[in-house]
Amino acid sequence: MKILVVDDEKAMHLIMKRMLAKIDGVEVVGSFADTASAEAYLKTVAVDLIFIDINMPKESGMAFAQRLRESGSEVKLVFVTSHTEFALAAFDVYAYDFMVKPVIQERLQHTVRRAMAESSDGKGSAVRPAIPEPQVRVNCLGRMEIRGAQGELVKWRSSKSAELCAYLVLQRGSLVSRARLIEDIFGGMPRKNAEVYLNTTAYQLRKVLEAIGMKGSLHSDANHYALNLTLAEVDFHRFEEGCREMAGVDASNLDGAIELERAYVGQLFGDLAYPWAWSEVERISQMYASFTLRLGQALLDRGGYPGRDPSARQAHGAQ
Repeated sequence: MKILVVDDEKAMHLIMKRMLAKIDGVEVVGSFADTASAEAYLKTVAVDLIFIDINMPKESGMAFAQRLRESGSEVKLVFVTSHTEFALAAFDVYAYDFMVKPVIQERLQHTVRRAMAESSDGKGSAVRPAIPEPQVRVNCLGRMEIRGAQGELVKWRSSKSAELCAYLVLQRGSLVSRARLIEDIFGGMPRKNAEVYLNTTAYQLRKVLEAIGMKGSLHSDANHYALNLTLAEVDFHRFEEGCREMAGVDASNLDGAIELERAYVGQLFGDLAYPWAWSEVERISQMYASFTLRLGQALLDRGGYPGRDPSARQAHGAQ
């Protein structure tokens, strides 16, 4: 994955390069202190991901991002800034992610790996084999549950098996090391006990998946785990895609936007409050807030809510 860094602080160039160098498959192809230089570079070199500061002296990262979007560029943009008040505006320009300085290595790795997994899914031959319609629903908004082909609710064998599933869903099929799982999910437990507990929990999750026709979906080897969700539909993945497709909400897509808003039934994983998921909870919440602002404006422009007859409303007001 080719990455560009745009930040007026030269120290951030060095910091980001060092942190990104720890992630396999990543190449920082350029770093610039202003948007003009970055824009000139992008005219000759294609990149996959841009980490960009917002508050820069000559031109803000937000203005630069807006110009990129208006030109038709779909490059993934991650804003890295000290100013949290820009979060909502960032998603208005189809930001892929939003990070607050100082950047945490784990947070950075998660974002990059997610982007790499999505890019990998998009590669391949022009003609692809037909993929079966997903029969399993994984619902993470407002709760953590799996429903089978008939809508039946799957019963978790333990709270940890649900947590392990949630963790792997966020990785979008990427491999996760056993060491990382132990630290994030079983932290504070003696190492030997944690390893046994992880094995038991993985076994429980595998049995749950087998019972709903997803045998073999949980990959494991001596050092890694990964969850293949090709045969499942994940609600917050669908919600993200919908928000990005509806960067603008107007009369042409208003009904779809309303349906999308109704699909957001609560924050990621509801009240479970997994500490390792906090950054993703915040990211999806910010995306939802930005989307509802666009939807609200579209409803105001329409002059009312769906199903209401404006003329009837006027007649009522005249009485």
